[in-house]
Amino acid sequence: MSDISNVSGLASSGASELFQILRDGKPRTRSELAELMGLARSTVTLRIEALMDLGLVGFVQDAVSTGGRPSSRIALKAGSRVVLGVDIGASHLQVAVTDLTGHLLAQSARALEITQGPEAVLGAVVEIGTELLSSTGRSTSDLLAVGIGLPGPVEHRTGRPINPPIMPGWNGYDVPGYLQARFHVPVLVDNDVNIMALGERNMAWPQVDNLLFVKVATGIGSGIVSSGMLQRGADGVAGDIGHIRVHGGGGVPCHCGNTDCLEAIASGPAVASKLRELGLDATGSEDVVELVRGGSTEAIHAVRQAGRDVGDVLSACISLINPSVIVIGGSMSLTGEHFIAGIRETVYSRTIPLATQHLQIVHSSSGLDAGVLGASILAIHHAMSPQRIDAMVSSLSETSAG
Repeated sequence: MSDISNVSGLASSGASELFQILRDGKPRTRSELAELMGLARSTVTLRIEALMDLGLVGFVQDAVSTGGRPSSRIALKAGSRVVLGVDIGASHLQVAVTDLTGHLLAQSARALEITQGPEAVLGAVVEIGTELLSSTGRSTSDLLAVGIGLPGPVEHRTGRPINPPIMPGWNGYDVPGYLQARFHVPVLVDNDVNIMALGERNMAWPQVDNLLFVKVATGIGSGIVSSGMLQRGADGVAGDIGHIRVHGGGGVPCHCGNTDCLEAIASGPAVASKLRELGLDATGSEDVVELVRGGSTEAIHAVRQAGRDVGDVLSACISLINPSVIVIGGSMSLTGEHFIAGIRETVYSRTIPLATQHLQIVHSSSGLDAGVLGASILAIHHAMSPQRIDAMVSSLSETSAG
């Protein structure tokens, strides 16, 4: 699995090295590529031809002429192949087809409970993914990889969920194996908040190397980007802030078995529960959002307090990892400024000025698409890594020789 490090830092050779240069989408002439790589133009031409045979690069006829025939430039063919991005939440499923730059070509969402089990949920992924490919005029032969986010801890090496608290029946399930058997391409699996952090960073904050993405919805979690790298920790649970204890919580039980976890105090269902006690009709995040948008004073106060509780935990996180940007996503972020104002109120009052002097706390610019965008980027980074490009070139050469 690939990370979000700059592609220029990846070890590569042959055609794959050339491809990593062209991944930025900037057209270049053969001479420019030869100069960049320090190789003979004839050698570069052979590598270009290999990538063209794969359909990954092509000519762009718009180079500026210095006299005589205009030079042809070579660039990434972003639409030549596609990936699938999959975001599985506690109660929703979102699938998207994107090109090789992460641009959305088609997407579809469905209400689906994660508690239905892996085969029911992943079966829906296959169904929707196949339909989306067809709707864009593609087939599985155009697919390079699948990226998927799950709402629980994931063992990065195997892509299997590990003791996920809200995913009964999923522990240790071979998610990559199930989907590989249907799509016949590599399948990359990670925690849903990690892929949201990946998507948000790539799409909105590409120059920011220290970022914290916080998702507040049915559950609460965070994805950590530090020094430009996604941090998963020793066992894949880095950023699991939802089960940090909130002081003064009043003994609220959490599904993890402890009490007063942030998730049990400030998640969408937790806020909805508090509003029901006040006589309001609310069962989840969506109802809370509607009540806030409708001007309910009780809902606004409850949402702001939830923001303060999240801010309390984030204050400690800031002292540990010192991010320059904190992005707030998930359905609770749709309550507007009320929720994020509560977060800012606590963070700026409880964190030392040195740690917050340049800190930005903002809403997710990707909104509810952050998950599928991040899953797509995860798939793209793997599919376009030097190792995968070299393998594709080698496979094509063997086929041609045979």
